[in-house]
Amino acid sequence: MTTIETAAPPRVISVRNLWKVFGLKGEQIPRSPELAALSRRELIDRTGCTAAVREVSFDVAPGEVFVVMGLSGSGKSTLVRCLTRLVEPTAGEVVFEGEDILHADFKRLRDLRRRKFSMVFQHFGLLPHRQVIDNVAYGLEIRGAGRAERFRRAREVIELVGLDGYENSYPDQLSGGMQQRVGLARALAGDPDVLFFDEPFSALDPLIRRDMQNEVIRLHHEVGKTMVFITHDLSEALKLGDRILIMRDGKMVQCGTGDELVGAPADDYVRDFVRDVPRANVLTLRWIMRPPRPDDVLDGPELGPDVVVRDAVRAVLAAEKPVKVVKDGQLLGIVADEEILAVVAEPEAGA
Repeated sequence: MTTIETAAPPRVISVRNLWKVFGLKGEQIPRSPELAALSRRELIDRTGCTAAVREVSFDVAPGEVFVVMGLSGSGKSTLVRCLTRLVEPTAGEVVFEGEDILHADFKRLRDLRRRKFSMVFQHFGLLPHRQVIDNVAYGLEIRGAGRAERFRRAREVIELVGLDGYENSYPDQLSGGMQQRVGLARALAGDPDVLFFDEPFSALDPLIRRDMQNEVIRLHHEVGKTMVFITHDLSEALKLGDRILIMRDGKMVQCGTGDELVGAPADDYVRDFVRDVPRANVLTLRWIMRPPRPDDVLDGPELGPDVVVRDAVRAVLAAEKPVKVVKDGQLLGIVADEEILAVVAEPEAGA
């Protein structure tokens, strides 16, 4: 009998058993099952060490927006810094395009940071004495690109992020949102394979923050970059993320799509996180469909299983017969008024 092996899905980043322990002899913690099993508080009391990231594993696919979220102190920002070795991991693997970068020497790491990935921080880090076009072109200048080449590329990404006409402005002449666009343009200018965002919009006013979230979505659609996005805001995570990793005390609690987190929370911690989320805005029809009954008439309209409940309300309520949920020609289930209204009419948490 011949065994057919299924090829593993492509990955840009593979993280395996990643640890970051701060403190004297922190490297001993991952090696000791007894110490590794201690809670954060117990570990501090016993060893004086803090495990900021504890045995975290995940993959990021090409073109994916992968969001890491958690409250303050959950380890999310330390994690993203470990992925680029701005913080040195204590143990584990960070495989980037097939290469474990924890084994990269300084020269190779510098090359990766210049050519393969870029970071966008909460604090923009713009050079105040340089105009927008010089700030955007700075990474290319460090890389050794000629003036004509780097300014041509800088103008391209300045237009891409909506800053056309501000090339000769200085950072202090721009609003916070516009400064963050400069930071985004600077990150894009080098055409990296992966963009890392460390809570880039948390210092912005709510309206500007929403505009910048929409800008990230638009840019992702236009340039298709792989993105790893750090946030403490669940609504931001649900809006941006193809998948979301929730962290607590340095550990991974759950990783999945937004509808998986809302529809099947792994524990009470995740359940509390998502309890105020309007389920109709997140859940898809696959979560609410049911098997056909003998008396169901199955010649109604069809919808796909990944249609969000909110977007299906009008079609389902307008149909005289149950809506069939179909994928690749296969009937997966049906949705009628009863199933739709059960979600749409849910009382808000705390009401």
